[in-house]
Amino acid sequence: MKLLATMSSGFEAVTAKELQALGYETTTENGKVYFEGDNQDIAKTNLWLRSADRIKIVVATFEARSFEELFDRVNEIDWDNWLPLNAAFPIKARTVKSKLHSERDIQAITKKAIVNKMADVYKRRGRLPESGATFQIESRIHKDVVEVTLDTTGDSLYKRNYRLEHGAAPMKENFAAALIMLTNWHTDMPFVDPTTGSGTIAIEAALLARNIAPGMLRHFSFEGFDWFDPEILEKEKEAAKEVQTAPKLDIFASDIDGSMIDIAKLNAHGAGVLHDINFKQVAVKDLKIEGEDGVIISNPPYGQRMSDMESVRTLYKQMGDLFIPLSSWSKYIVTSDLEFEKYYGQKATKKRKLYNGSIRTDYYQFWAEHR
Repeated sequence: MKLLATMSSGFEAVTAKELQALGYETTTENGKVYFEGDNQDIAKTNLWLRSADRIKIVVATFEARSFEELFDRVNEIDWDNWLPLNAAFPIKARTVKSKLHSERDIQAITKKAIVNKMADVYKRRGRLPESGATFQIESRIHKDVVEVTLDTTGDSLYKRNYRLEHGAAPMKENFAAALIMLTNWHTDMPFVDPTTGSGTIAIEAALLARNIAPGMLRHFSFEGFDWFDPEILEKEKEAAKEVQTAPKLDIFASDIDGSMIDIAKLNAHGAGVLHDINFKQVAVKDLKIEGEDGVIISNPPYGQRMSDMESVRTLYKQMGDLFIPLSSWSKYIVTSDLEFEKYYGQKATKKRKLYNGSIRTDYYQFWAEHR
């Protein structure tokens, strides 16, 4: 099957590298990385990918410049190979730079074409029951080329199911994992998250270091597919357990808010990595960072409201005062404030544009002097 992984814009190279490490040949487009595989690969990639959002099957690709053409080409697909008679199959639609620009109509035509084909195959009249497992289908049209996909994931892969509680603006787990994989951190290096909030960055670092598959605690849509052997996933999970490691880690996570530290500890316990992280309630200005050749990753408050900006920028200055003298450490800070460097007190070695949900952010990278 032709498969694709989706991810937030800016993380395509991270996901491609993950897939390549798992042994796949990849092709990258904006927000998508394509690869080929079978049912075992669907299970493996859903279980192991840290930076991706979803794994989808590419059911068909074709050109369509009219709704009649869209209907006919969708209707030609052998839907009985994918959907049982009682399948629930909601339709999503996206269109960019195409003659067919009404997403509502694309959605309706795709649905009608599938219903007609299923009714013919199963010799049914009227509506289909749609009382069984969910098979999420999407028709995405870009420059008149239609890509029909079937989602195998369900809830986005960022939902690892270890986060029991979170703060007001929690970072998604796959976003945090991708931030870590964009750094030069190795498991024998010190790791510091000085604005940890609910602990996501530190937890994802520990999961990565211990080689714990991020999907171990969750379920996937493909588990409900009648053509998917459940033993495949069980075997993949057993294989994943066998490669887990227990290195000695130096991961430190702190926050000014003691209640957030309590939440972070609960989440780390849920992920099975509480003993791998040293949590402490302490303000950035009072933090003392010791050791050499470490990595700091911080997701400070963005200060979206003007009333918050003064205090947030004071925090940026405190970070600069503390971090800049640590010349052997690499520092990585994500924020939406375009004036961050001014208040931090140093120009970044490199900036990377990312999207944390719908919020445009920059990932400011300050590399250690010995790089």
